[in-house]
Amino acid sequence: MEIQLWKETLAPYELAVQELIVKFQYMIREYRQAGLYSPIEQVDGRVKTLSSILEKANKKGIPVEEAVDRIEDIAGIRLTCQFVEDITKVSDIIRSRRDMAVVDEVDYITNRKKSGYRSYHMIVNYEVQTIYGIKRIPVEIQIRTMAMNFWATIEHSLQYKYKGNVPEHIRERLSSSAEAVLSLDSEMSSIREEVMAAQQLFREKANVVADILNNIQALYRSENKEAMLNIQDEFYNLYKTGTLEELEDFCSRLDAIAARRNVQKLN
Repeated sequence: MEIQLWKETLAPYELAVQELIVKFQYMIREYRQAGLYSPIEQVDGRVKTLSSILEKANKKGIPVEEAVDRIEDIAGIRLTCQFVEDITKVSDIIRSRRDMAVVDEVDYITNRKKSGYRSYHMIVNYEVQTIYGIKRIPVEIQIRTMAMNFWATIEHSLQYKYKGNVPEHIRERLSSSAEAVLSLDSEMSSIREEVMAAQQLFREKANVVADILNNIQALYRSENKEAMLNIQDEFYNLYKTGTLEELEDFCSRLDAIAARRNVQKLN
């Protein structure tokens, strides 16, 4: 197959990855804007390079002309979660979506690979609209925790360096570190509720602070300099040592001041 034809063939795969990245990122924003915990922390995606496709086809004994039809992970999305429990939630979300049809699932978390690799894999069919019509693209979605992803990234780099023949002493260290990752995920699950509560508090405080700063900026147009200095000083003190409730009360007082100024302008 000529290079130009390969580019045209892979273009819909790139479109599928771009669209799915946007959709999953939007999902994260929706959760956070609603004040909810997002089970997805980060989204990444890629389309295999031509050399990677040919290398995989050769490894699996697939004729080059059949590579695109028989290799299911040419398009890939990686969803990173904070906790192992989130992986189940994310996979449920994907199964429930009407724009992604799940065709296969492999659980490498319950049944991890001999190397120590852990991740949850789903193959979905995703349709993209091209100038030639609708194209159904198989996409591999990998769902894993941040700890799993760190280990898998290192393992992948070593596999690439040694062309799949990682020395025994390095394999032993990888196996040992895989156990450490398993232990880390387990420990994080044990304090999951506390971590989620802390993160929620941080998000709420950040939203209140943003509202306060917007109010202060608006009041600069109507309040005198001395009044604004007093407002700023009070805000800085509250930001350093105040509780969320105190910041919310301060924000409400600024809202009231801004409302009065707006009424005065109208009169």
